[in-house]
Parts: sequence; structure tokens; C-alpha cells
Amino acid sequence: MTSQRTRKRMVERLRDQGIRDERVLAAMAAVPRHLFVEEALASRAYEDTALPIGFGQTISQPYVVAKMVETVLQDRPPGKTLEIGTGCGYQAAVLAHVFPEVY
Repeated sequence: MTSQRTRKRMVERLRDQGIRDERVLAAMAAVPRHLFVEEALASRAYEDTALPIGFGQTISQPYVVAKMVETVLQDRPPGKTLEIGTGCGYQAAVLAHVFPEVY
């Protein structure tokens, strides 16, 4: 459940949900979400759901991450991005993939 094929299915689901920016979809396909959750939850990492990461916090569902990044990119060139309180770091990893020149 942590394979590239599983990530590809997640990306297709995101596309079906309206995510259109290819840079965002490529980042979501490239960043291994299962590495950002506890090993016991790795098999659920690519479901479109938030998962617990400890201390009462969650990793955001993939759609929310993709939509936030797509919104940042909308109608403007990539620039500096300040990510505060990223929790497990997944959102920051997706941003770093989209904005490699900034990170």
C-alpha cells in the first residue's frame, strides 16, 4: 500500500476532485506520504483522510494539502513561502517539491 502505484491512484483521485495544477499533482505523486505517518498507519497513508501523528495533531488529508498548494500557485509565479507549524513535515515536503529554488 506504499508503492508508486498507490500514489498514482491518489493523484488520479485528486485530479477527479478538481486539482488541475500539474506541478501540484507531480509533487503529490513524488512525496511518499507513508513516511510521514506512524508505521502502523502506513497502509492508510494514501487514503483521502487526515491521520493522527501524535500530540492531538493530524496530517492533513491529501486533497487539503493539494488544494492549499494549488491556491498558493494560482495566478502568480512561485515565490518565497513560509510554512509554520507543519506538524509532521508533509506539507513542507510537498512545497519543497513544487518550489525547489526556495527550499
